[in-house]
Amino acid sequence: MTYLSKAMILAAVLGLSACTSGDRFGSGSDAGAYGSGAGAAGGVVPGSANDPQSPAYFSQTIGDRVFFAVDQSTLSPEAQATLDAQAQWLMTNSDYLAVIEGHADEQGTREYNIALGARRANATMEYLVSKGVASNRLRFVSYGKERPVEVCSEEACYAKNRRAVTVISMGAGV
Repeated sequence: MTYLSKAMILAAVLGLSACTSGDRFGSGSDAGAYGSGAGAAGGVVPGSANDPQSPAYFSQTIGDRVFFAVDQSTLSPEAQATLDAQAQWLMTNSDYLAVIEGHADEQGTREYNIALGARRANATMEYLVSKGVASNRLRFVSYGKERPVEVCSEEACYAKNRRAVTVISMGAGV
């Protein structure tokens, strides 16, 4: 073997051995800090779905959407429970803004569904404001029937499309 080959193998072995244990220095006073034991062992990976301050956590753990009955913009008790958790997350994570997207199923005219989506998004936004989220951190938009989650002519598909989705983004100046 040449000198270059030996050097490359040694570098690869050293590189891999450095990755074998996330807590190779023991559980000292820095246990649980950024980078120590993070990942598969159950630690918090910043920005991931297990980081309570991340939009991924909001979407996957809190829940980013609420659903509505046919031709309704009234929030069900289940929707209110989801929005209570959203409001709490938004108040704890004040660096984030939210856009609430209103959606409708594909039944009805485009104009009717745009108006229905707007009522759904507005009802969602007003509920979040009533729970303490500052109104200047929220805005809403209606897509009506233009952005379905599923397309088919069955109630199961229609039900998934009658929704309001809270989309999280970083605030201005952050």
